[in-house]
Amino acid sequence: MTSGIIYDPSYLMHEQSPTHPERRERLSYTLDQLEEEGIFDIPEIKLIRPKPARRDDVLLVHSLEYLKFLEESSINGGIIDADTYVPKNLIHDALLAAGGAICAADAVVNQQVKNAFVLSRPPGHHAGRSNGAGFCYLNNIAIMTRYLQRRGLRRIMIVDWDAHHGNGTEEIFYDDPTVLFCSVHQYPFYPGSGRIEDIGIREGKGYNINLPIPAGSSDKVYRYLLEELIIPLAEEYMPDLIAISAGQDNHFSDPLTGLALTAQGYARLMQEICIIADSICYGRIIAVLEGGYSVEGGLPYTNLGLIAAMAGMDISNIREPEGYQKLLLQSVSEDAFPKVVKMVADLKEKLTSHWYFLNRSY
Repeated sequence: MTSGIIYDPSYLMHEQSPTHPERRERLSYTLDQLEEEGIFDIPEIKLIRPKPARRDDVLLVHSLEYLKFLEESSINGGIIDADTYVPKNLIHDALLAAGGAICAADAVVNQQVKNAFVLSRPPGHHAGRSNGAGFCYLNNIAIMTRYLQRRGLRRIMIVDWDAHHGNGTEEIFYDDPTVLFCSVHQYPFYPGSGRIEDIGIREGKGYNINLPIPAGSSDKVYRYLLEELIIPLAEEYMPDLIAISAGQDNHFSDPLTGLALTAQGYARLMQEICIIADSICYGRIIAVLEGGYSVEGGLPYTNLGLIAAMAGMDISNIREPEGYQKLLLQSVSEDAFPKVVKMVADLKEKLTSHWYFLNRSY
């Protein structure tokens, strides 16, 4: 089986302003790197062009009133918040981003590819049912999740490793046990949500997992979280597919955040998730690009590492240019790991009545 890359040149068109952090260079530098490495010439890689999502697809998640607001604001432009403007023709770009996630869903479910990475813009995980925020308009991964369920998949696990908490995705699935939402994010940080106490409500209680981590958290922290909670949760939940809100703003060179993950760390995370997906859900993984604003030193190498891992390629040489090593040393905090260990212990206590593997641990 091959790995799919969902991409269209139109993903470079959306732009709030030439200096906005979420600008077209986020993808153009990545595309240059992938072409330089010959990724699109590899037999294990299948490039797939997306189609825009339909209104009915969007309405699986978002309210009709909010969709109408985006459509009307896209005529002359509008504003959602101080960081999130609605440029002209936004609705076309937003529907194409959501459509890319749906296209990935079809390709994986139809077994055209084993897994897929959606290289789309604009991102989506801050968008709730009736609002956008944080550079996001439509919640691409949530729309894809509901679409997958409409196609017959019962349980979806969403791993959101963007440096910012996926508050929109959390809101949408907060009472739903058919979606296990697991978010690793810098805390305290924008948007200010994502506490360990927030574990869901009603039937969804225990299925919303927040892993707030401090600034300076490195590859060691992410691997610990993967081994201590994310993999055991996946093994017990047994999802039909693992979806990843793939925000690459945890990279140590990102100008908007304070985390310290490396390109090699990203690649190893994806490699481990591929291994667990092979054992529980036929290898079905769909990663959807979220944040990531280090357009030269971070995104090209993290995205390359994720794609290489998903395609089963050698990832041992994935790394940033050597000139970034001094910045990495300055970014890592030795205090972060013990704080995370305590956080995990506290979270496990709150979740023991919901997960069998935690009851065995205590």
